Amino acid sequence: MIKDLDRRLQDAVQAFWDARRTQLQKQVTAGRVDSGTRGAVTGGTQMGALEVLLTDLLVDAGLDRDHVRVRTALELPGYYRPEKKWDLLVVIDGQLLVVVEFKSQVGPSFGNNFNNRTEEAIGNAEDIWTAYREGRFGKHPPPFLGYFFLLENCAKVHAPVRNGEPYFVVDPIFAGASYARRYEVLCDRLVLQRKYSAACLTLATNSTPTKVTFPSSSLAFRQFTATAEAHIRAFVKARS
Repeated sequence: MIKDLDRRLQDAVQAFWDARRTQLQKQVTAGRVDSGTRGAVTGGTQMGALEVLLTDLLVDAGLDRDHVRVRTALELPGYYRPEKKWDLLVVIDGQLLVVVEFKSQVGPSFGNNFNNRTEEAIGNAEDIWTAYREGRFGKHPPPFLGYFFLLENCAKVHAPVRNGEPYFVVDPIFAGASYARRYEVLCDRLVLQRKYSAACLTLATNSTPTKVTFPSSSLAFRQFTATAEAHIRAFVKARS
């Protein structure tokens, strides 16, 4: 485990916010501004520092840096679709070892985006695990499938949200639950139902310096990376 992990994570999350502001400013300067805040998310590099941090952790666990893919050759076959491009992959000698999805949600709109993110997370997991069972990745042990989510920590994500219940009552855990709580339940259940090997829910303020927190220890970055590192160390030990 990297000794200065907390500081490295803080810096990586700060880089996320800085990249968003830089990309939006570039569009404003060029006179090309998308509707809402879309201009801040079209550059595709906001998670770069987080990808580097996770790469460093995997290398520290025993991988060669060349085995970690974060920019190119990220496509994997699916079952319900031909392929999907993931955010970080490790494939060694034909064995799929690590697959990670990095996602974020920033205000001001959280409602429809929460449902979209939920459907996306569940669908991606179902697709890749079905492809795995169908032999698309060969006869190897299952990979580490990780889900990292960064949520803007602001007043709106902690406000109670009303549920529409015209016919049936929703699961009591969602009664009056804020969007932050909904994301926490989502990540907990994604792991509980073995859709993902581990999930991390990071709440961060859009400020300088940003403040990084986690809703529970089970969804903290240290727990997420510890699970990934254990998977890598077991693989390295088996090959030695």
